[in-house]
Amino acid sequence: MPAFQEQKIGVLYALAAFGFWGIVPVYFKAVQHVAPFEILCHRVVWSVPFTALLITLGRDWGALVRAVSTRRVLGTLFLSAILVATNWFIFIYAIITDRLLQASLGYFINPLVNVLLGIVFLKERLRPWQVLAVFLAAAGTFNLTVNYGMLPWISLTLAFSFGFYGLLRKTVPVESVNGLFIETSLLFPFAVVYLLYRAVKGVGAFGVIDWHTTTLLLLAGLVTSLPLVWFTSAARRLQYTTIGIVQYLGPSLQFLLAVLYYHEPFTSVYLITFAFIWAGLVIFIADSLFLQRRNPTRRSRNQIEY
Repeated sequence: MPAFQEQKIGVLYALAAFGFWGIVPVYFKAVQHVAPFEILCHRVVWSVPFTALLITLGRDWGALVRAVSTRRVLGTLFLSAILVATNWFIFIYAIITDRLLQASLGYFINPLVNVLLGIVFLKERLRPWQVLAVFLAAAGTFNLTVNYGMLPWISLTLAFSFGFYGLLRKTVPVESVNGLFIETSLLFPFAVVYLLYRAVKGVGAFGVIDWHTTTLLLLAGLVTSLPLVWFTSAARRLQYTTIGIVQYLGPSLQFLLAVLYYHEPFTSVYLITFAFIWAGLVIFIADSLFLQRRNPTRRSRNQIEY
């Protein structure tokens, strides 16, 4: 297939993946009558058979077994599983408690958090424009903290948990879908025990409330894994800089959903904060594009790792 066609298909996959992540709050709103931790456990449990099916269709079990043949890899994936579960739970909690605006802010901040983690853990050096971008993000966060008297903990937890998750996943040679299968498999026993406990206590939602709720919970694995497949397909066809720019579609759609559809209050304080963050991101993206043109073989650091 010609390179142009491959890129066109890659863009469609990227739009599908990040577009889906942008509107996925609609799914979690539909199950907001279920306890957040129970939703998380269903997301873990039903992701295991779905990713197993994908691995089987892709005939990738051999690569998966080779990748997890050492304790170090398994240990790292267990830590990344805890981080991604934390990220999922906070995201679910934010949506259910009508704080989607804070969640979108967290994913806007995330690429700049990745820069900070690169400095601390990978001994990378900030370029001048990156310093300005990070400073603007910090100023926006400070504005929210001062005016509301508390740290935007949802935004920061989402940004840092996902940042550390990506940092750990960079250290293990495991494909995205394979990695998700291992991570959810490691959490699977804990999730099943919790769901059984709620069922015995008579407070579980699955198969109890109504068929609509049960069906939605069954779809949790597909909701989690399908956009990851699209993302992987896009990443194989597109430059990292392109992926890095398209990734902002997700939090942008979340922002629009929060303000225009769910009518969360968008105060002047939030306006100033988002203005700082968006200004920082514009500078960050422009700097990444300039670096990519100067050195096309270098991977852009604002790439999301799923």
